[in-house]
Amino acid sequence: MKCFGRNGLEGTKKPNIKSGFPELDKITNGWNNGDLIVIASRPAIGKTAFGVSLLREITVKNRIPTAFFSLEMSSNQAISRFRMALSKVDGAKIMVYDNGYTDALNEEEKRRLEDAEKQMDIAPIYLDDSPSLSIHELSQQAIRLVSDFQIKLIIVDYLQLMNAGLLFSDRNEEMAYIIRRLKALAKDLNIPIIVFSSVYRRESREEIDGIRPQLRDLRFDAIEQDADMICFIHRPEFYRIYNDINGNDLHGKAEIIVAKNRNGNRGDVLLKFNGEYSSFDNLDE
Repeated sequence: MKCFGRNGLEGTKKPNIKSGFPELDKITNGWNNGDLIVIASRPAIGKTAFGVSLLREITVKNRIPTAFFSLEMSSNQAISRFRMALSKVDGAKIMVYDNGYTDALNEEEKRRLEDAEKQMDIAPIYLDDSPSLSIHELSQQAIRLVSDFQIKLIIVDYLQLMNAGLLFSDRNEEMAYIIRRLKALAKDLNIPIIVFSSVYRRESREEIDGIRPQLRDLRFDAIEQDADMICFIHRPEFYRIYNDINGNDLHGKAEIIVAKNRNGNRGDVLLKFNGEYSSFDNLDE
């Protein structure tokens, strides 16, 4: 039982973790301890790129210990993505450079890449690339990381690749179990857990409003019910939409749509997206 007197309340006043994107933080007020945050998008929109960009802001710039469970990419692939996002050097050029063609990068690019690697060496990131991770295995790892390394945030990429480690009659029941366990884990550890998820497009919807992801596009009802916050990543340019209804240019822009926020506001934020190095950035950077 927790006391809600002066001493009890003071023990709960921990600062929220900021995303590193100020306009987004104005809406969300950061990631709350104990919250389950789901960030969803359709395929090829940039789930992993946004996750890596969050890692850059949270671990390198703000030095917050973070666990990254990469169920889709190997650790080498995740590190390559991180090098791109941090150095802001074209990923294709880095691959050529890594294969021994040192003239693939100019001196400025080499300097940025070297600086990025130095920052990565000291960034408090704990990477687990176990494929087909069960919720039980993830929970055990998370408990250990919080105990041993004082992890303050967990990021999981991505939900649909997890399994319950138990038999269920259908995938909906299994997903509901996983999501409930993730929420319970966030609450027990008193840290935010960010989980990336796929969104399934409803082909009957058309035009600009139809393309924007909505809560009803989440395949599993338990996500909407149990998540404290749900955000969508949307890139109009991917659908060959280059201007909004007011004529504003949308080239290289991404929307982060805060569709559900149990503890705060909802709204939309525009960020820059650069596909060459798979990075989301603030508009003024």
